[in-house]
Amino acid sequence: MSQQQTLEEIQNFEGKYPKQIWSLFFSEMWERFSFYGMRGMLVFFMIHQLDFAQAQANLQYGATQAFVYAFTFLGGIFADKILGFRKSLFWGGAMMILGSVILAIDPHKFFFEGIAFTVIGTGFFKPNISTMVGYLYKKGDNRTDAGFSLFYAGINLGALIGGYLCIAIGKGHILSSYIDEAHRWNVAFGLAAFVMLISLINFIFTKRHLGPIGLQPKEVSKDGQEKRMPLWKEVGTYILTFAMVPVIVFMIDNTEYTAYFMYTVGPLALLYLIYEMTKLTNSERKKIIAALVFIFFSILFFGIYEQAGGSLSIFAAQNLNSDLLGMHLDPNGVNNSGGAFFIIFIAPILGLLWIWLAKKGIEPNTVVKFGLGFVLLGAGYYALFATRLFADLQGMTSLDFFTFALLIITLGELCLSPIGLSIMTKLSTANLQGMMMGMWFLASAYGQYMAGIIGAAMSTSDTENVSNYEALIAYTDGYKELGLYAVIAGILLIALSPLMKKLMQDVR
Repeated sequence: MSQQQTLEEIQNFEGKYPKQIWSLFFSEMWERFSFYGMRGMLVFFMIHQLDFAQAQANLQYGATQAFVYAFTFLGGIFADKILGFRKSLFWGGAMMILGSVILAIDPHKFFFEGIAFTVIGTGFFKPNISTMVGYLYKKGDNRTDAGFSLFYAGINLGALIGGYLCIAIGKGHILSSYIDEAHRWNVAFGLAAFVMLISLINFIFTKRHLGPIGLQPKEVSKDGQEKRMPLWKEVGTYILTFAMVPVIVFMIDNTEYTAYFMYTVGPLALLYLIYEMTKLTNSERKKIIAALVFIFFSILFFGIYEQAGGSLSIFAAQNLNSDLLGMHLDPNGVNNSGGAFFIIFIAPILGLLWIWLAKKGIEPNTVVKFGLGFVLLGAGYYALFATRLFADLQGMTSLDFFTFALLIITLGELCLSPIGLSIMTKLSTANLQGMMMGMWFLASAYGQYMAGIIGAAMSTSDTENVSNYEALIAYTDGYKELGLYAVIAGILLIALSPLMKKLMQDVR
């Protein structure tokens, strides 16, 4: 019976959340396990296993993450035009599994090859499952933000577990008596492949509840008739995917070429969007312009926020003790999973708060939420700066206070990231849903690329005879500057709220 549901029947759900959201975030939860598990291992593995300098590791981490999010833009286009959201998701998941298996076989020998497969796979998987969540709601449904907040919380359960387990296994912090030292990293990378397989199996058995959502688009002929998408286009997409693997390997291994890519893909994507905007009404164009303003500010946000996988990973490894509220925990695991831990508990409450404020007529509009996200992000980085107040002469500081800083940063993320996903679906036209979600993730690519450059600039690894305490001072000075930039951006965005409300029109 559920197979026959129409889109209208799915969207006319009772209560706060549609039932389909649970199966979607369960699939995304395991994908986030894999993604955050990989993210937490990259910089540490490059420095301690591949003998990269800190600056080089930051740049290559930034390049890797930039390509991950850049491919979400391309994945969104292929989903819109050829594959549909469901096939894109499945193909992306299969590529991620293959990449993780390659890394599990020999992460030292096949590091960049495995990363290339996971980069492309994430590009096909990530934007399309978020877009399908957007289709569960009608335009203007004030429960949309709460739905995305719940989705964001649910998937972060995977980020929490994977973010801690993978790096802790690789470092030998846990299960060291069961896994010999020579195979710890193989198991850590293999675990990412195993959970991704669970994600795909879940999607296969629950997709029947999605009705028409995510099906492959039809090709429209000149006379307006619809017909099945030609097989050669679908097969061509898969072939092109494999052809891109050696290109990504080369680009990540040689980060100077990443810059050329970033200088090219953004302007080309913007030009393509402008072309698509010529087909829209004046009202629709204004909404797309508003979406682009959000996208521009998100680049700065993620450039600062995504120090978590780069410089903060180094900071956690060399400058944090392992005592958190009396528990002995791996500081890298805490850094990589702490945000997800807080999201799980805070996001549902925040989602319900938005609903309650909306009923009272006092809910902050989306622009103000974005601005608050920046202000909180800045406050969190000022808290990271303050960790120097707890440091000893060996440059070791409090994991407790570091975790408190993660809490503040997470509050900022929750005011921006899930709302950002939601606003892209609200401001987009039906035929640009996948592309605009891809544009949002493309902005994240630029943020990730910026994060790598910022982390490399703060690095002290190329300077000999720098003490651990001096390294702590260098990093915390950098965090103070980033905090200032975030606060300024937040204030500016809130000041732009009246203009943005005019562009957004009926969208709140």
